[in-house]
Amino acid sequence: MKGAILPGNSTAELREFEIPKPGHGEVLIRMKSSTICGSDIRCIYREHLGKGPEGYQSGMIAGHEPCGQIVECGPGMRRFKVDDRVIVYHISGCGVCNDCRRGYMISCSSPYRRAYGWQRDGGMAEYLLAEEKDLVLLPESLSYTDGAQVACGFGTVYEAIQKIGVSGDDAVLVTGLGPVGLAALMLAKAKGANLTIGTDAVPERLELAKQLGLADHVIPAGPDALAQILDATGGFGCERAIDCSANDKGRLTAIQGTRKWGKLAFVGEGGSCCFQPSPDIIHDQKTIYGSWVTSIWLMEELVEKLVRWNVHPADLVTHRFGLDSVADAYALMAEGRCGKIAIAFDEELS
Repeated sequence: MKGAILPGNSTAELREFEIPKPGHGEVLIRMKSSTICGSDIRCIYREHLGKGPEGYQSGMIAGHEPCGQIVECGPGMRRFKVDDRVIVYHISGCGVCNDCRRGYMISCSSPYRRAYGWQRDGGMAEYLLAEEKDLVLLPESLSYTDGAQVACGFGTVYEAIQKIGVSGDDAVLVTGLGPVGLAALMLAKAKGANLTIGTDAVPERLELAKQLGLADHVIPAGPDALAQILDATGGFGCERAIDCSANDKGRLTAIQGTRKWGKLAFVGEGGSCCFQPSPDIIHDQKTIYGSWVTSIWLMEELVEKLVRWNVHPADLVTHRFGLDSVADAYALMAEGRCGKIAIAFDEELS
């Protein structure tokens, strides 16, 4: 079978691999859609930043947002079966540590922890070998490309939204309108936010947010952004904010654009943050949450809610490529001027 690896020099290479055989508690999945995450661009595509057991292992098939259909099961299966449509939670934890027992395999610190697309083969291939415990059932009303985005980006945002709590009482600010920021706006609206505001420095991202109708106010990042946020909220700021920018100035805008007693979540990876604790946080009694990916049980809950809300993450996909064009797909994603990009198979390519 064909699979793509990331050498770490801003290229993607297709290679031939053996189709794996599922062992006990494992399934073989025929890939239907695998979307590209910004963390792959930052940490693997340009250069291999992570080192040691949590870093990308050279030669591994890339892709940690996989979705497909089970074509073969190993012995010992307890729930899933051949022909099931499944999303793969992209961290395969040890299963027995405290974090895994909470469903947060992302936080597993065991040497048995292996992430799909990082320390074990991922979804940028025709087939994927996965463990049954890492699967989430995909309902028929959601496409495989919907499911692929749940595997990381949408799951990550849903976790952050649940931590800070978003309801019809809230104005919500999102700083950074890449695919994760757009997902944050989409889910904030689904949760009933009465006002949504998005900021970014990239004109194409601002335009996409406008086209999709995800933000009531789309504000270019810059020295006037905070004043415009305050003006849109009667001078108070937003009850809730989510930073997806991983940028010092973007994070400061999220902090200062949050009103007194408000809550905000940092989701964007990397970068730094500089603020004045007393006027920016302490005196206004604000709360900052760190939020890293999600738990598998919340991912299952999100899938159920997407069906109920009739929300489709695939609406954020601006480009679809076949596996043979994977190098073009990663190059476009690295430019940062598009929405979500999917490597799609069969009917998902159309």
